[in-house]
Amino acid sequence: MEEYGKILIIATPVFLALIIIEKIYGIYVKNDTAPLIDSVSSISSGITNSVKDVLGLSLTFISYEWMVSKIALQHLEANVLSYFIAFFVIDFYGYWSHRLAHQINFLWNKHAIHHSSEEFNLACALRQPIASLVNLFTFLLIPAALLGVPASVIAITLPLHLFLQFWYHTKHIKKMGFLEHILVTPSHHRVHHAINPEYLDKNHSQIFIFWDKLFGTFQEELDNVPPVFGITRPANTWNPIRINFQHLTLLIKDAWRTPKWKDKFTIWFKPTGWRPENFEELYPVNKIENVFDFDKYGTQNSQKLIYWSVAQVLITLLFVTYLFDNIAKIGLPNIFVYGFFILITIYSYSELMDKSKYAVFWEGFRFLTAIAIITFYGDWFGLNHVFSFATYIIVGYLTFSFIAAVYFVAVDFKVPQNQLVNS
Repeated sequence: MEEYGKILIIATPVFLALIIIEKIYGIYVKNDTAPLIDSVSSISSGITNSVKDVLGLSLTFISYEWMVSKIALQHLEANVLSYFIAFFVIDFYGYWSHRLAHQINFLWNKHAIHHSSEEFNLACALRQPIASLVNLFTFLLIPAALLGVPASVIAITLPLHLFLQFWYHTKHIKKMGFLEHILVTPSHHRVHHAINPEYLDKNHSQIFIFWDKLFGTFQEELDNVPPVFGITRPANTWNPIRINFQHLTLLIKDAWRTPKWKDKFTIWFKPTGWRPENFEELYPVNKIENVFDFDKYGTQNSQKLIYWSVAQVLITLLFVTYLFDNIAKIGLPNIFVYGFFILITIYSYSELMDKSKYAVFWEGFRFLTAIAIITFYGDWFGLNHVFSFATYIIVGYLTFSFIAAVYFVAVDFKVPQNQLVNS
């Protein structure tokens, strides 16, 4: 946990800087692909995922370390060769786990968040799941285990492999010549994120594109078919926590409502999107039928709310950075209390972004949670040792944040829609 937290402290400002550069470049070329409100939602999703990972809130049925101890034919040292093998095997593992997430109903729940943005930009790369609480696919790393690649090498290579998937989430880089035949490029990944019928469930590769060509899931980006992004059942919320469980909620409801016991069991393993017979008529859900004729989700927020949301996510990043940098000092079980506060924070301000009147309740709950933490521990998880007036700053911020939530719900949300803008 602590090592991964240190890695994230380094990676986060790099990702944030690249997101800002893409935004500035888009404005400069008059093709801004990163609306602020969408980017805030995406970054918030990245925060929830990283907090979940750092807290170790996932279960692996078969650990890689156990596999190595049982089936390794030899034992490699941590050298260039073992890292190369690890990277290649992880990419194979990534292709199949990714592909299966698109093809099996219950697995789609953990991946839908990544596709939920109706934009395509660097920030949407951060839309990673918190619903993936169980790792089912460690067995795909068997080739590395057979060759005796050390568990420490896998542990380092996995986040590196994930971070290398960040750069190709952009519309500003067109086709890249000979690299299109070797690597996953922005063009390939635009196809993957598109909901056009021609592009659905294609290009599952993560670093090397040849997996798709080998297993029959490759699709080139067509000049006459511009990709349209999102999911066919739109999320219609900026709240990343709610998006993470939307598909699961629908599956549970359908499994409960269907009278057939066979359907109650098989719905989880059917192809993604499958529902019992006649359920689309009996229990309709919003679904995009024509990808070129639908309204993107956007609540026509005022500039004040947009900028306040940006401020909230930046302040949350400061809270998260302190957590990641002080995991050992904060200790167990206090890091879980801290993680709970972060999740409440994101839920609260993203409800405000959705223009929900319940945002005031969530902001009040967050305020009371923080006051309880400070009262119980005497300060904010030892932050007073860094600077003595830290508690006053946090209480002041939380008070102002609550007042702001009341203002937006009571005043700003009542401004006529034609006076608001989307940025």
